[in-house]
Amino acid sequence: MPTKHSTLLIVDDDQLFNDVLSDDLRAAGVDVLQAFSGEEGLRIFRENRVDAILLDQNLPDGEGVDFCSAFLAYNDQVKIIFATAYPEFSVAVQAIKAGAYDYLSKPFELEDLHLTLKRALKFRDLERVEELQKLRRGRESKAALFVGSHGGLAEIDRLVKLAAAEKVPVLITGETGTGKNVVAAAIHYRSALSEAPFVGINCAALPETLIESELFGTEKGAFTGATSARKGLIEMADGGTLLLDEIGEMPLHLQSKLLGVLEDKKVRRLGGSNTRQVDVRIIAATNRDLAEAMKEQVFREDLYYRLNVLHIVLPPLRQRAQDIPALCDHFLDEISRGRHFVMGADELQRLMDYEWPGNVRELRNIIERAVILQKNGTIYPSQLIGQAYRQNSTAPPSQEILPLAEVEKMHIGSALGQLNGNLARTARALGIGLSTLKRKIKGYSID
Repeated sequence: MPTKHSTLLIVDDDQLFNDVLSDDLRAAGVDVLQAFSGEEGLRIFRENRVDAILLDQNLPDGEGVDFCSAFLAYNDQVKIIFATAYPEFSVAVQAIKAGAYDYLSKPFELEDLHLTLKRALKFRDLERVEELQKLRRGRESKAALFVGSHGGLAEIDRLVKLAAAEKVPVLITGETGTGKNVVAAAIHYRSALSEAPFVGINCAALPETLIESELFGTEKGAFTGATSARKGLIEMADGGTLLLDEIGEMPLHLQSKLLGVLEDKKVRRLGGSNTRQVDVRIIAATNRDLAEAMKEQVFREDLYYRLNVLHIVLPPLRQRAQDIPALCDHFLDEISRGRHFVMGADELQRLMDYEWPGNVRELRNIIERAVILQKNGTIYPSQLIGQAYRQNSTAPPSQEILPLAEVEKMHIGSALGQLNGNLARTARALGIGLSTLKRKIKGYSID
């Protein structure tokens, strides 16, 4: 039988087909949601926690393979099982390339669906365990944040060690791309809590209607579609650390509830009346000026002082430009996989002269793209950091001019990286519609 209390979303326009599968799976303990078009499926998917999707190939508003990328762009952890009445190998290949976990041909036996769903959910759980194990091996200690010696890094390292030794709230501030999440992970995995959960949420990446249920959990019947009780991230992090990234974007009414958790160490699920005891260390991170936010009355002053027990300020890369050569060596060693790449002194100077608005994250993205475009030998990452900068640089005459489509792909990828993969904010920053951005992400196969 499939894993009990998991949630499957069926996206198929056949009402009878949906009802038969739903009755069977619910009897097995699986929560089932139904949608009868691709767009309806996306809406339901964004509003609910879904573990797996049974996605029909032929939908009233398009082909399932075209909607696959949209589901995965919102949550790449979901497992998609394709279903089609046209068992052509080419469609199966398309489905797998689009990111589907497996493929079923209609008509299929219910037992086949049970087995496929069980394998998909087990695979998802193994992926999560593997991710945790990678973090626990101490990969964060090798992070680029701690490469170099300028910009006050010695003081930051001292504060990280202090925060790891004391189980107190920590506030991490700095521009986008400076490594706030890396610092949070370093604090957790260097502390006595290293074997406990490390759970994170980006407060800017979810709509206001979902943040509360994600953080505090829900009781059965709390809202339409809440067919069972579910823990929130605060409960999931019990005994460990909860990272609240972009805390400055949290709605005011949730700031009040969070303050209650910090002070009382209790959490109440959405739609519930009982409170549950939790022991969670909270690390908050933001690129926003919280002092200004308090003046504008969009951030609570009492919450700020409760979080600001230990404050770590991360410097922008332009204030530690002397570390760029060491950072480049670090990234090349991490990315090259045994291949040999070099950069000339002039090229390093160009990188050191650049302002790096996306900070260390932008530098890593640029180095990675340069490695992809040049299989071996000398690389020229400065050519990838913007047309305006390249016009003021002396590029080697032997370097090929990049096609416009490649530049657009890189720019979109860089914007997504700087905005933590938030599609809505990226679309606004680029000045294009959300549907246009999704289409370009799919067309360019951007991860």
